[in-house]
Amino acid sequence: MATKSSLRIMANADYQSLVWERNAFGWWLTLILCIVYYGFIMIVAFNKPLLSTPIGEGMATSWGIPAGFGIILLSIAMTGIYVHRANTEYDAIIDRIVAGEARA
Repeated sequence: MATKSSLRIMANADYQSLVWERNAFGWWLTLILCIVYYGFIMIVAFNKPLLSTPIGEGMATSWGIPAGFGIILLSIAMTGIYVHRANTEYDAIIDRIVAGEARA
């Protein structure tokens, strides 16, 4: 059950703006990762020779290995970007909202 304080916070325009911005940012990151991941899967499905081409002459490693590794690194980097933004921007806004509510 929501308390009066939490209801006032949820009605706060800054809080509603924060929720909208945080959700939009999360969806953009999700969209980017889905495009990259499903793009990789589509290449595997429809153009296997592209990813199975060796990186260099006489090398056993194909381009699929760094591409897959790059997707993993991208997902880690995007998680770091979201966490950094949450810890710097979003937490500061939440602190201001809660501090304003404490005074009310």
